[in-house]
Amino acid sequence: MLQQTPVARVIPRLETWLTRWPTPAALAAEPPGEAVRAWERLGYPRRALALHAAATEIVEKHGGVVPSDVTVLLGLPGIGDYTARAVAAFAYGLRHPVVDTNVRRVIARAIAGQGEAGPPSTRRDLAAMEALLPEDAAAAQLTNAGVMELGAIVCTARAPRCEVCPLATTCAWRAAGYPDYEGPRAAVQKKFEGSDRQMRGLIMAELRASDIPVTRDEIDRVGTDAAQRGRALSGLLKDGLVVAVSGGYELP
Repeated sequence: MLQQTPVARVIPRLETWLTRWPTPAALAAEPPGEAVRAWERLGYPRRALALHAAATEIVEKHGGVVPSDVTVLLGLPGIGDYTARAVAAFAYGLRHPVVDTNVRRVIARAIAGQGEAGPPSTRRDLAAMEALLPEDAAAAQLTNAGVMELGAIVCTARAPRCEVCPLATTCAWRAAGYPDYEGPRAAVQKKFEGSDRQMRGLIMAELRASDIPVTRDEIDRVGTDAAQRGRALSGLLKDGLVVAVSGGYELP
């Protein structure tokens, strides 16, 4: 849920989700469409389908217990490098580097002396965090959490609070006089307003709000751009987020 989504939006949805589905088995026992419905407006609803698929595989192949091994976790639907290592490190206390946007920014500034991290590189970013981890697993877990939190609330992107940063006396960026970043930059995400993504979300909202199939006529009243609406609906069908049934369309 946290992937590309602010924590404040995730917390209430996570609490509701865990109340309804406290175990992988509980989630796997329901149709995938219920996961999509419960996802509500978190965005990127394919994550809900992937989470349901992962829960199903955990039940079928791992006895309902979330694996602790990173390689095994990476084999689950929708699980990437960050999620796999976060589960292993924070749920099981194993020594693995965990890297998110906040961690990359702290390392770029405190270690490399750069104001920004530049485009992500899984191999390079994991190696940089690995070099900072203590050998002791418990200490490594705290270091992962501490660096992540430091980037989230102190070493922020736009207004770093250097005056209260525990790394202020050793920060390479601060020591260099806060030079402007001149390296390559990550691609800028396209504007959401008026995008196909927004149209997909509007169609999904119609389906989540209905317990019966939504007719094509009802979908055709969503938005004003018929071509964009057609692209969005086709994409949702292809992604398995919407299924065509007698009478219209519904969640899987």
